[in-house]
Amino acid sequence: MASVVEFFKRGNKSSGIAALGNTFLAVVKGIAAGVSGSGTMLATTLHSVADALNQFFVFIGSSISEKEATKRFPMGFGRVVNLFVLIAVIIISIMAYETILKGWELIQHPKASTSLWLNVAIMGLAVLVDGSILLKAMKEIAHETRTEGNGTGLIANAFKNVNRAAPPTRLVFYEDLIATFGALLALASIVLADVTGYYFLDGLGTLLIGLLLVGIALKIGYENTIGLIGVAAPKDLEDRIAKTILSDRDVVDINKLRIIQEGRQYHVESYLELRKGLTLADADDIKFRVRDKVLADPDVDDVVMGIIEADDVQTWKLEN
Repeated sequence: MASVVEFFKRGNKSSGIAALGNTFLAVVKGIAAGVSGSGTMLATTLHSVADALNQFFVFIGSSISEKEATKRFPMGFGRVVNLFVLIAVIIISIMAYETILKGWELIQHPKASTSLWLNVAIMGLAVLVDGSILLKAMKEIAHETRTEGNGTGLIANAFKNVNRAAPPTRLVFYEDLIATFGALLALASIVLADVTGYYFLDGLGTLLIGLLLVGIALKIGYENTIGLIGVAAPKDLEDRIAKTILSDRDVVDINKLRIIQEGRQYHVESYLELRKGLTLADADDIKFRVRDKVLADPDVDDVVMGIIEADDVQTWKLEN
């Protein structure tokens, strides 16, 4: 039992909270859609179902990705979470397809929905819940990227640094950004259709929500595909690691530095050039000292270092 609890504790907090929040919304919206017959409400119900399933899958994937490396899997399990996010993208795509079909049907054959105030109340609740989850994701982005932002600055910071956040946090951010906007769009469509009598607006809102889902599926799918292939670290992180290495008094140059993202952490491979005149034992001690300094970086999970003969050419400065 303790091992199960520990497994879930390792999971990404944003995706876990989002999965619970969207499960609640899916149930509430589904009831409202059945009572009122609103196509837009049905579309947002499907959106919440997709979000809940996605974020549950991603939460499990993030827990697995935090497992320690083993002899069979020496690079660890960091990229597993990217695979789970791609499964989530498939679910989003299916829901987007069904939503677009429903929207097109309602545009061609518009009909009035009932229980206006029930729909308005449910969509108002959806805006609050999805907005709270989105705010949590923004704070998680700031925490994971070690940046700061308050008030409107938190929003700007989230958009600026979201690509550096963990894959599950990125998924929650993008999904709930669309979910919050979609809830507002659905609310506007339901009210306008009822007030104006142009019931095709209900279908138009449904169609637009489906197109938003397509957009988010493409965005998340692309980012996680390159994550599975292996994507290089952002420039500021590379510079930070290089500065840590070159700060050692015995390191004169970096011959090679490669930093690859593994889930939410980074794998560092480097060849160092040391000052001349050192014994093999001294060089070995220096290598391990520098490796430990790099491993102390909170974003780094694994370091492989080698030493080559100094060539009196400042390779790192020439390349950067």
